[in-house]
Amino acid sequence: MENVKVAVIYYSATGTNYTMGQWAVEGAEAAGAEAKLVRVPELAPDEAVHGNPAWKQHLEDTSHIPEATLADLEWADAFIFSMPTRFGNLPAQMKQFIDTTGGLWMNGKLVNKVVSGMSSAQNPHGGQEATVKNLYTTMMHWGAIIASPGYTDPVTFASGGNPYGTSVTVDQEGNMQEDIEEAVKHQAKRTVTVASWVKKGMEQQ
Repeated sequence: MENVKVAVIYYSATGTNYTMGQWAVEGAEAAGAEAKLVRVPELAPDEAVHGNPAWKQHLEDTSHIPEATLADLEWADAFIFSMPTRFGNLPAQMKQFIDTTGGLWMNGKLVNKVVSGMSSAQNPHGGQEATVKNLYTTMMHWGAIIASPGYTDPVTFASGGNPYGTSVTVDQEGNMQEDIEEAVKHQAKRTVTVASWVKKGMEQQ
């Protein structure tokens, strides 16, 4: 797929979006892309993290995952973001990372990058779609090209029917309530496909 490079950038407190990110990497690689999984830095104070055993454990278990950098954004042809919703918006950790990209934006380094977003919440109408759409608002400022899954494959319906970006409901024990693995992988494949079209077109200019 035109040697497409994909950065899967996630934030996860207890593991859901980490898993979604892993599936996205698998889907992108299956589509022929070079993909890397990176996490945005944790901003929560230690007392908050240590007060939730699952949060603390997940942070320790994923300490080997590289933290996202601006160099990752320059390197990639496409981004897949995955994060939980916070009152229908991006978590502070993801927003803070995005807010560091002003220099890249100012120099046109994010224009024509292809992007797709995914999210999670603890109930079916907990703001997942709003979170993804709020991400896309920033992407429009970047001049990025949004590759939403739409209804391009029946797996979108099997995973809840969200056309903006795959989302999942998570119960109090952290268990996903919908089977979204194939939807995530399809979204990643679609992102790679669109990025390959864009990259090929730009090379022919």
